[in-house]
Amino acid sequence: MKNMDMAARIVAALAEQGDASAQLSLAKLYRQGEGVARDTDAAAKWCRMAADQGLAKAQHNLGVMYDEGDGVAQDHGEAAKWFQMAADQGFRPSLHNLGDMYLRGLGVAEDPAKAMALFRRAALQGSSRSQFCLGSMYDEGRGVERDAAEAVRWYRKAAEQGYADAQVNLGLMYEEGRGVAQDHDEAARLFRAAADRATRSRR
Repeated sequence: MKNMDMAARIVAALAEQGDASAQLSLAKLYRQGEGVARDTDAAAKWCRMAADQGLAKAQHNLGVMYDEGDGVAQDHGEAAKWFQMAADQGFRPSLHNLGDMYLRGLGVAEDPAKAMALFRRAALQGSSRSQFCLGSMYDEGRGVERDAAEAVRWYRKAAEQGYADAQVNLGLMYEEGRGVAQDHDEAARLFRAAADRATRSRR
């Protein structure tokens, strides 16, 4: 604990000097109560200072704080603003979160087509959550023409990364023969993989 306190003091000194990375690190320490007393107001303050300097991760984290009402008053519009800033820098988590806000009309006007474009950018960077969301949108025909084969393609990408919901949905596609040749054995394998994943996550 003493070492952590010293580390916090060093980080704080750098943050006071205007180092954006240190400001973000100090925000994390305050948010988690590591080496300093937990203080979500201070976490928001230092996160904002780093975000104002253009640090994408800080912009994203500040967006999360506004989205959840953690250290700041909950404000989905403000969350979307900060996610947009980080997304403009190609920050993958913000691309996904902003896409989700457009999909649900949370803090922004609902726009499935814009959501799909954001999910696609994140999916191409390897986001399994965004790959799953793309699969779902093609599966349901939301924001795009319904396309079972494209749904399978994106579900498969997420499933290969161990994303359980994608494994379940891909299993259903195999079971029903939608967008892929019907294969009950493959469906069962995917369902087992999803169940195993769920079991591990509960341990």
